[in-house]
Amino acid sequence: MYTLQLSFIFALYMAKIIIIGPAHPLRGGLATFNHRLAKEFIAMGHDCTIYSFSLQYPSLLFPGKTQYSDEPAPEGIPIKTVINSINPLNWLKVGRQLQKENADIIVVRYWLPFMGPALGTILRSAKKSGQAKIVCIADNIIPHEKRPGDTAFTKYFIKPVDGFITMSEKVMKDLRTFTTQAPAALVQHPLYDNFGAIISKETARLHLNLPQEANIVLFFGFIRKYKGLDLLLNAIALLKNQIPNLKLLIAGEFYEDEKPYSDLIQELQIQDIVILKSNFIADSEVKYYLCAADVLVQPYKNATQSGVTPLAYFFEKPMVVTNVGGLPDLVPHEKCGLIVQPEPQSIAEGIRRFYELGEKHFIPHLQNEKQKYGWGNIAEAIISKV
Repeated sequence: MYTLQLSFIFALYMAKIIIIGPAHPLRGGLATFNHRLAKEFIAMGHDCTIYSFSLQYPSLLFPGKTQYSDEPAPEGIPIKTVINSINPLNWLKVGRQLQKENADIIVVRYWLPFMGPALGTILRSAKKSGQAKIVCIADNIIPHEKRPGDTAFTKYFIKPVDGFITMSEKVMKDLRTFTTQAPAALVQHPLYDNFGAIISKETARLHLNLPQEANIVLFFGFIRKYKGLDLLLNAIALLKNQIPNLKLLIAGEFYEDEKPYSDLIQELQIQDIVILKSNFIADSEVKYYLCAADVLVQPYKNATQSGVTPLAYFFEKPMVVTNVGGLPDLVPHEKCGLIVQPEPQSIAEGIRRFYELGEKHFIPHLQNEKQKYGWGNIAEAIISKV
């Protein structure tokens, strides 16, 4: 009853909402998500500000080339760049600032236990005002790559949170190993609809200087061991002489040593069919990569959910995904894509099956399924958790 009453009240007046998480000039999927969620709250009539990081990761701990975007800031979104992830005095200062904000809802992103001490301390301080309700969007509870202190940091973070949103069953199960009492809802990752409209395959390939007649398989996103690019490279080697004009387009920055992958490409003798774009893909370029490809492959070895899947849905791109974590829950088999096992032979068979069915087979299913993933769903779920 309390939740229903509060949801009704928020529908009648403008709520003050603060999102804690990465935002411009920081780059990446979390920042993109936070910008889009803030725009949704603002479009609903609420007052929304993002509290972002002045220092997100120390340079020694950041695996990529740069943490910052050179693209313009999103319009109409107030962003305060104030949180230092490694300075406890800063955590207390930011917490006091949040007390003064008198927000109705604080939405906090949690994706890595490293952030647990900073965010947990900020939230404890922010709650002293007694007004704000705290809702966590949990991207990960148990990280892909485990480190000492993960469990303690996550326990510390979770305690001041009033409610949770997860975007996969896997994360929900992980959450329930830490807390069984806090309200939590599973909401599918919304579609990224802020990278521009769908363009023709011909236009996209021309822009990227890709061969027009090739059969192009896309791996998209930053590269880490759990993403399984090595599995995909081995699968492509199996298909080299089976699918004519086959090309593997790898679009994403290496977040680990590139050499083992370069060596594997040479060992498999597939350098002539691999197109490597190993820089960070700017927001303005995303549509070209998705639209240039025939199919997007997510060969992950383990996963929670993936921000790449909503991209594929928005650009109506069929997927081949491995049967790990929350990936298969989002891709109806032989409708929106194909579900395979995380090993090269199965991935190769999935790609081969895609070309047997043809891209047009999947498009109506993708167009129908994508209607489920609106930003209003997650915005309303956040409000209902308080």
